[in-house]
Order: sequence, then structure tokens, then C-alpha cells
Amino acid sequence: MTKGTSVEPQRYTKIAIWLHWLVALGVIANIALAWVWPLGDSHDALAPYVRPMIDTHKSIGITILALALLRLLWRIGHTPPAYPLSYKPWERTASHIVHWGLYLVIFAMPVTGWVMDSAYKDAAIHPNHYFGTFEWPRLSFIMNLPPGSKLWVHDTFGAAHGLIAWLVYALVLLHIAGALKHQVEGNRELQRMGLGR
Repeated sequence: MTKGTSVEPQRYTKIAIWLHWLVALGVIANIALAWVWPLGDSHDALAPYVRPMIDTHKSIGITILALALLRLLWRIGHTPPAYPLSYKPWERTASHIVHWGLYLVIFAMPVTGWVMDSAYKDAAIHPNHYFGTFEWPRLSFIMNLPPGSKLWVHDTFGAAHGLIAWLVYALVLLHIAGALKHQVEGNRELQRMGLGR
């Protein structure tokens, strides 16, 4: 290597880094909440917190949807840094698949959750409040469906929400594993996303 040649990776923009980590924190928080609140059925100490946890889960989901939209718009207008030259073709392809898969699920999870919640039979008498502040609207065209149709929408989108959750787990694990693999190989993936110099 000649003097003055930099091996530092090109970082993502600061906005992209912030959006990445905010979405990541939201996803982690919602996964944790979804695993904890069912314990309220068998643990009396948790029972009073089940509804607040579900409401928080919904608020985080809507926040993730908004951040995902911002992130996609930012991505369209700002080319991400190139992969290191050491990446093999299959690694580049796998990275693209995982990244676009993550974009898909961070949209699909909140949307299916919003539709399912709008089809909740008691939605009209149990309003949603965004982190306890203003009322977050449900989808009126779904709320106004006949009871039988609404039940079908609730159950169908609820099942989709649950299935997509497993895809979230798989993609997040692949994303983390890939980043750590390249980090160990000296590509400084974590630094590209703002962790460390």
C-alpha cells in the first residue's frame, strides 16, 4: 500500500445512519413487546401491563412505517456507498436480497398490523392513541365492513402479520451475520454504518 492510500470504508450518509438505527431499535423493541405481553395470560403481575404494551407496540409500528418511508425516499435520492472490492459476486447478490427483503418487511409488518387492528371487532370503542397523545386513525373502509368480512380481514391479516414476523427474524439474523462476517474479514462494515471511526 502506498503512502496516503486510505483503506477507510465510505460511510453511509448521517441521515441514512440515523434512519437505519432508529428503525433497528423500533424493530427490536416491537419484537420484545410481542414476546413479553402474551406472558400476561399466565403471570398476574404482568396482566395490567398487557394493554399498554400492545398499544405501545402499535405506536412503534406506525413510527417504523413512517421511518421506513423516509428511509426509502432517502435511498432513492442518495446512492449508498459501494461494496468493498473484496466482496464476492454471491455476497453482493445475497446482500441485495437481504436488504430489499428488510425494506419489504418493515413496510409489510406495520401495514398488516394496521389493517388487522382496523378490523378489530371492538375498534370503535377502543381508540388508538399514538404513545398516549393524539388519536391515531384506523382505516375507516375496513372498520365499516360487515361483521363477517371484518372478521375475515382481521384473521387473514393477523395470520400474515405473524408469518411475516418469522421472516423478520430470519432477515435480521442474516443481516447481522453478514455484517459480522465482513467485519471479521476486515471490511469494517460497522464503521460504514456509523459505529466507530
